[in-house]
Amino acid sequence: MIWQTSRFDIDLSQPRVMGIVNVTPDSFSDGGRHATTAQALRHCERLIEQGAHILDIGGESTRPGAPAVPLDEELARVVPLVREAASLGVPLSVDTYKPEVMQAVLDQGADIVNDIWALRQGDAANVVARHPRCGVCLMHMHGEPASMQARPMAGEVLPQVSAFLREAAERLQGLGVRKERITLDPGCGFGKTVAQNFSLLARQAELLALGYPLLLGWSRKSSLGAVTAVGGQPLPPQERLVPSVAAALLAVERGAAIVRVHDVRETVQALQVWQAMQAAA
Repeated sequence: MIWQTSRFDIDLSQPRVMGIVNVTPDSFSDGGRHATTAQALRHCERLIEQGAHILDIGGESTRPGAPAVPLDEELARVVPLVREAASLGVPLSVDTYKPEVMQAVLDQGADIVNDIWALRQGDAANVVARHPRCGVCLMHMHGEPASMQARPMAGEVLPQVSAFLREAAERLQGLGVRKERITLDPGCGFGKTVAQNFSLLARQAELLALGYPLLLGWSRKSSLGAVTAVGGQPLPPQERLVPSVAAALLAVERGAAIVRVHDVRETVQALQVWQAMQAAA
């Protein structure tokens, strides 16, 4: 299976690791560490050295309760980095829901639009549809970042997620976007309870019936902190490396084509062990 993007046709016959590059002061795990273009570019280079196949650049935190970032501020954070990182030789994804940011980064050479709102904001769907090749990831989110965890979704989670993602993908294809450009993300942690997140993981393979590659983002999520709590205290994000790698492996075993992670080196090594086992089986 191939994921068609602006400059690259990404071979998904083997799982791919998407390294997270947050150009933000307030992301839940690494806010402020890569807040300048120079710092973020060095981080991009490190992630590639560690084995990242794709980089995912974000200029607005989408953690629960996060405030919205003004358009001009998000543009100032991500556009210079995309311009510089476009020469690094790997596909660039930009995590944004703003149509104006999508257009600006695509003009600078970005390959993928990764949208937590699944192109439901403003002219976002048309921005992607007008582009001849860019890849897109459509994610399921219940509610909005400011309140999604205060009022999580109710009922059985997988049928609702599946129906939403099917409709979002079909709507985009109706605008002329080829199926080969689309991946789907069930949205772990976005308006879902801990139990619902793990139900999604357990039944994730059922989403393959939709016919699109799956992109999973479990890295350092609060659900991992909750189930590994010590003395009733959830592990802080920076101490969730092992749970994150375990979740990435479980996601790949259940059909994920791409895993979006903070800890690239450790995830790549774990996948190498898994692939060696697969080859020997």
